[in-house]
Amino acid sequence: MIRKFTMTGLALAFSATSSLAATNITWWHGMAGRNGEVINEVAQKFNASQTACALTPVSKGTYEEALASGIAAFRSGEQPNILQVFDAGAATIINAKGAVIPAEDLITRAGYTFDRDAFIDGVRYFYADSDGKFVGMPFNSSAPIMYINDEALKKAGVEAPKTWEEFEAIAPKLKEAGFIPLVQSQLTWQFTENFFSRNNIQFATNNNGYDSVVDTQLKVTDPSLVMMFEKLKAWKDEGYFGFYGAGWNDNQKMFEENKAALWIGSSGSFGGLQKTAQMPFSAAFLPYWGSIKGAGTSSFIGGAALFAMSGKSDEENKCVADFFQFLTSPDVQKFYHQATGYVAITKAAYELAKAEGYYNEKPAAEIGIKQLLLPAGEWSKGYRLGFYPQIREIMEREYGRIFSGEVSVKDAFDTIEKEGNELLARFAKTAG
Repeated sequence: MIRKFTMTGLALAFSATSSLAATNITWWHGMAGRNGEVINEVAQKFNASQTACALTPVSKGTYEEALASGIAAFRSGEQPNILQVFDAGAATIINAKGAVIPAEDLITRAGYTFDRDAFIDGVRYFYADSDGKFVGMPFNSSAPIMYINDEALKKAGVEAPKTWEEFEAIAPKLKEAGFIPLVQSQLTWQFTENFFSRNNIQFATNNNGYDSVVDTQLKVTDPSLVMMFEKLKAWKDEGYFGFYGAGWNDNQKMFEENKAALWIGSSGSFGGLQKTAQMPFSAAFLPYWGSIKGAGTSSFIGGAALFAMSGKSDEENKCVADFFQFLTSPDVQKFYHQATGYVAITKAAYELAKAEGYYNEKPAAEIGIKQLLLPAGEWSKGYRLGFYPQIREIMEREYGRIFSGEVSVKDAFDTIEKEGNELLARFAKTAG
């Protein structure tokens, strides 16, 4: 049961340890369940650490709902101080003129030193501009990784694959052992966006959209991506790949219930999976194609970042900067990483967790970080594409049609590229 709190009640709860003269700031987010509880815990820790600022977190439903609420509130002059924005919505908030203060500017204006190199490599670029300046502050960051059903692989007498070629070789044995060899939970993030990153292939023109919104176009008809989905369709037909629609949990469930051998999921799922998996599991990097020249580079992050909304007082902006500094401290990052399963976004927090032996006890919790620390390729920092949540919906629609046999892979990607580019052109007009 989710309890509903009034804004007044929350403010009292979270400012209890602050003085009456504290500057109040608000943080709108799109997280529920245990992740929402941890956000409340982080806010409580910040409020207890000082007396100048009182932070109130407010859930706005889903990621999509939080973004829509934040944009609408900005237009009416009632925006929060901090807005959590998910990966696909980054271009929307960044290109909303005057809506945000770049996190790096906010922090340096408050008198703090900002070191971009302090952040994990795969985290550093996704919410930055084309020059590398942080616009959003990475928060709940994750990587798409491969979870391994240890019992299934042992029963089949095979080892976890590093490449998709190796997966093809072991899939028949996994099927013979009574398991669905492979499932996944988000074809857009894991097998499209990060396919380009992991195999070091360009996703869109204009430097994957980072350099300009004008005339940016998708490159999803790339022969390598078409090949990947032709393989997925063939694997599904052969019983090597299970597809249960666009619902994340519908696909994860098959792994949790010991029915699937391998699951491409999120490193951020590690915490929950420890409680729900009905068998021992481990994890490894997201596979890549050994046949693609230059493949094997790092992936980039999923999840969301925190954006400082403009139009606030100097006192409130200083409190937001103070909170960002608090949030990225090694102890707080280690706490958040261990409480949720999301990666530690700074190298110092990662080293602290490692020094305390956390990964000796739970090695799967380190895989996402290690994958983000792999050598970067030219195209592995991410993308910056407008109306991208809508583009993802087009992808999901066409992927469903591929696996139901309604459309060929080539025709599906022709449609995605055409409709996606039309959306990008529309976005360029609104952002211009």
